Amino acid sequence: MSLLRVEHLKKYYPAPSPLFGPKRVVRALDDVSFELDAGETLGLVGESGCGKSTLARQLIRLEEPTSGKIYLDGIDLGSLRGRELRRMRGSFQMIFQDPYASLNPRMSVFSALEEALKLHTKLNEQERADRIAELLKQVGLKPEHARRYPHQFSGGQRQRIGIARALAVQPRFIVADEPVSALDVSVQAQIVNLLQDIQKDTGVAFLFIAHDLAVVEHISHRIMVMYLGRLAETGPAHELCTYPAHPYTRALLSSVPTTWSEKKTERIILTGDVPSPLKPPSGCRFHPRCPYCREICRQEDPVLRSIGGDPKHLCACHFPAETGRKAGKD
Repeated sequence: MSLLRVEHLKKYYPAPSPLFGPKRVVRALDDVSFELDAGETLGLVGESGCGKSTLARQLIRLEEPTSGKIYLDGIDLGSLRGRELRRMRGSFQMIFQDPYASLNPRMSVFSALEEALKLHTKLNEQERADRIAELLKQVGLKPEHARRYPHQFSGGQRQRIGIARALAVQPRFIVADEPVSALDVSVQAQIVNLLQDIQKDTGVAFLFIAHDLAVVEHISHRIMVMYLGRLAETGPAHELCTYPAHPYTRALLSSVPTTWSEKKTERIILTGDVPSPLKPPSGCRFHPRCPYCREICRQEDPVLRSIGGDPKHLCACHFPAETGRKAGKD
């Protein structure tokens, strides 16, 4: 059984509506389903505004979904309230994007980590101190750093502290919401390698959200590509990056040619802007920008289906063979 199972998740936000006009909503997430196994890293990529961070907030119950189910270890997270939810929060945590904003500047590192341990464990004072020292060593910092404050650290060190805070209560699942996007390239590599080492040591599962496909391919076992609130394609990382089936995935990968097969690939420049989630296009949501668009794309909404008989590689495109695997091999 999968550690995490998401079924038909939707999140609509109310939007300003004209007087006496119909109510309008922003369809930030619109029927998203996937699974994540224990000890697995699932990458999530897509343009800004496609729904990645919205999905992250739903998964850790920072927001309530409009509809759909989220199961962790077979437990429906949406059914939990009060004490039951607080108890369950020890099983899932989040690493935030901005290491400068995610730490309280008035709390020392020790206090920030101890707060989590007080909420979710029954450790006594000495055991908490020992655990904090262990956590700092685990993320590449020194125990004496515990008495310092966030402003005394670099960006990479602050993100390490954020990782230590997420690991403090030994969760089984962590959402990493663009944890390296605010860091220098050299520091990004250190953080990505750190997360991989932590996964080997603890068996924690990650949903790793990022813009950089090269980083996502390196760290992920599987990748999901999201466009305008829906999944466009999902599959094993190497398979998806070598033989992308969806034209949107091909466009993303064409900007990182070193991750897409041994051949030199032509850069695909998408025209136009991402449509508004207030009024998504009819049919395929990508069709206004798709270079392979046909009449059926404007009328019928494609569903995720298997590519080349591989049940793990799914694509929501009416013509995936022409734009994906076939094009990659020929």
